[in-house]
Amino acid sequence: VVIISLTMSAILAFFMVPLTIVFLIYLTNVLLSMYQKNTEVKADPLSEVWDNARKAIASFWDIYARIWHGYELHGMENLPEGPGMLVYYHGAIPIDYLYFLSRLFLQKKRLCLSVADNFVFRLPGLKLLLEVVGIMPGTREDCLIALKNGHLVSISPGGVREALFSDESYQLMWGNRKGFAQVALDAKVPIIPMYTQNVREGYRMLKERKFFRQLYESTRLPCVPLYGGLPVKFRTYIGEPIPYDPNMTTEELVEKVIGGCTVLPCTSRSVKATFFSFQTKTAIQALINKHQTIPGSMWKALLERFDKRHK
Repeated sequence: VVIISLTMSAILAFFMVPLTIVFLIYLTNVLLSMYQKNTEVKADPLSEVWDNARKAIASFWDIYARIWHGYELHGMENLPEGPGMLVYYHGAIPIDYLYFLSRLFLQKKRLCLSVADNFVFRLPGLKLLLEVVGIMPGTREDCLIALKNGHLVSISPGGVREALFSDESYQLMWGNRKGFAQVALDAKVPIIPMYTQNVREGYRMLKERKFFRQLYESTRLPCVPLYGGLPVKFRTYIGEPIPYDPNMTTEELVEKVIGGCTVLPCTSRSVKATFFSFQTKTAIQALINKHQTIPGSMWKALLERFDKRHK
């Protein structure tokens, strides 16, 4: 009975911690609503009027990040003072990205507007939180306006598909997506790659992929059960910015991407976007190769919390 009870408790814990994250996110929205009601704030949620509330939220999540995951953020100096597009690998849940947003605001008092999947905006009871934190649907027009207003804008090209179906091999699942690169080119801003070490060891999806993949492709809803929540070590690495060289010819771009093959779309605009996307994917893969043990291991990632040799 004792063995069975302990086993069941362990299994429940593996599913309860992710649910706790969801609970805390909703609690954050409730507290924001109370703040809005008590202070009668009616200003634009992105305005400085909300900075005190943002600081309180960021402080809470930063404390949680430090205690539960020993969170570290490296490479903050690589973020431009002005606008830029931040591109990152998407874990099973983007809790590491929430940690990054919190640390960024506390240290730099700066917002990074975030592109999210459409299903996020259909979740009940989160409207105010999404607006205050700067979560947006991510149309091309919205992104361009945000960048031209001097904001950082972040996106994960793999999105929900990468969250659900990538695994401890840390495979990037971008397909042919290059819209983010085109937006960065149009706005004339650099792309900054970002990756969080052990993000897949913290939280994972069940591996019965074929059924869940078919379910997702037909509904576009993240229906895959999530488990995990071990207090593994999280380190987010921000890579060096990738500038676009406007002086490079279309022929040179094609040569760099595919060795001169002509299967790429022949328009200069499309080739430039493909090249920028290719550079970004290569940069994020380099961060993964440098900082991540592959295949990932939950237990090794957990032991890293106690590794004093790592600086």
